[in-house]
Amino acid sequence: MKRRPRMYLSAAQRSEIWDRWQAGESMKSIGRLIDRGSSSVFSVISPTGGIRPAERRRARRALSLHEREEISRGLSTRSSLRSIACALGRSPSTISREIRRNGGLDCYRAARSDQAAWDRSMRPKPCKLACNASLARTVSAKLQRKWSPEQIAGWLKRTYPGEPLRQVSHETIYRSLYIQARGVLKKELLEHLRASRTIRRSRHATMKRSGLGQITDAISISERPASVEDRAIPGHWEGDLIGGSKNSYIATLVERHSRYVMLIKVANKDTESVVSALIRHTQKLPGELYQSLTWDRGKELADHQRLAMATDIEIYFCDPRSPWQRGSNENTNRLLRQYLPRGTDLSVHSQAKLSAIARQLNERPRKTLLYQTPAERFAECVAAIN
Repeated sequence: MKRRPRMYLSAAQRSEIWDRWQAGESMKSIGRLIDRGSSSVFSVISPTGGIRPAERRRARRALSLHEREEISRGLSTRSSLRSIACALGRSPSTISREIRRNGGLDCYRAARSDQAAWDRSMRPKPCKLACNASLARTVSAKLQRKWSPEQIAGWLKRTYPGEPLRQVSHETIYRSLYIQARGVLKKELLEHLRASRTIRRSRHATMKRSGLGQITDAISISERPASVEDRAIPGHWEGDLIGGSKNSYIATLVERHSRYVMLIKVANKDTESVVSALIRHTQKLPGELYQSLTWDRGKELADHQRLAMATDIEIYFCDPRSPWQRGSNENTNRLLRQYLPRGTDLSVHSQAKLSAIARQLNERPRKTLLYQTPAERFAECVAAIN
């Protein structure tokens, strides 16, 4: 059987692949456009972890191919190095070094010398983490605690102000993780990121999700006071139910002002189990810090009147298929998937284990809190009412 000849991608095709990948298109759709399989697209993107390599450019003062051709012509006519340098507006020492490193007076060739100079210029600058072992160890330790690169960068900036050598940008951390050729951070640390991918995903890629069920007798989020919306006053919560395998569920609560998280073990998805668990858990809070709850349209809160009467709070429901109206809770659920992956049995986790996970989340610095932790901000709220 005759083997199909290998089809190489042109520079223009590679550039288009990167353009479309950065715009958020999938590998399959990009492959269809260039008449290739998604594996061909993956082979272009994966070596640098989904991060587009910087375009190479010649230095402004480097010799050009045209100048090298003039040098070659000058040598063929036995012109002196000084006259060649004068004609090009260059230093004689520049011309001398160029000829010496590329074959000498008798073997100098313009095209070959130009390609050799281009190849020699591929000397990547070592990244900051490669030059600072102490900083690299600190970053690795925080990644193992499931801090995001942005949280690590913000924490370092807050902890070591005015010490640039002890700080690093989140982009440098991401590149050190995804571009393994740098040899700084181990690939195994990718498992501790919120999204454990082998390549970096475009920020423009969509992650659309379908809405949940509907609920009757619900007070719409449109009736929620404006004072709740601006997050200035503590005590207003967002809630949701996340599911695992074998019909296992956990209720999540996030305080809007401080982003403080509480995880509640529930026996089942039915409204009786969920509402009873919420009542037991939230009665431990001071009344001033439990004033309202915003939930989605899931039927697990169909008996919301009983919850409102038992806890004396206002309960509001989001519009159908509008998860962004509970943005803090949705973001927290994504964070939780580092600890409670999709498709796993959530019933194996005790309430003590869930509380430990919540504590770890609450002790992670948050960009939206100027890298203060939710635990610190919530403690300030508790102190203010005492």
